[in-house]
Amino acid sequence: MTVRIDDTDRKILAELQRDASQSLDEIAKAVGSSKTPVWNRIRKLRDGGVIGQHTVFLDADALGFEACFFVLIRTSEHDAAWQARFLKALKDRAEVQEAHRLAGDIDYILKVRVKNARAYDVFYQALISEVKVHNVTALLSMEEIKSTTMLPL
Repeated sequence: MTVRIDDTDRKILAELQRDASQSLDEIAKAVGSSKTPVWNRIRKLRDGGVIGQHTVFLDADALGFEACFFVLIRTSEHDAAWQARFLKALKDRAEVQEAHRLAGDIDYILKVRVKNARAYDVFYQALISEVKVHNVTALLSMEEIKSTTMLPL
């Protein structure tokens, strides 16, 4: 189902991206509408798949997850069975915050959040014990400069 999105929908989406815990009254005021039409639009956007799950952002450092690694993976395996095992291994590991299949020399890039380098090694050893990879390069992020999930509406 394709959902038509107008300027009011974009304003509502921008408000929800900024703070999804706002009340309908606050969102309606911010977009220049009333509560019922805003609720109907949000429901339409949810039903149409534009709005997904609602979550909260946790402070990784405050919870002791101080190391963020970007893991570059090259593989010589490209058959469906290997890919299924690899995707299952990634989905089963909470440390993997993001995983992308790439075009170019690198096949996959992962964003892995762990407590420290030792915890990364435990993750790495478990991953390579489950799936064969040709080459793995881990890059430690020294500083997070920008991180957002907000789309430029």
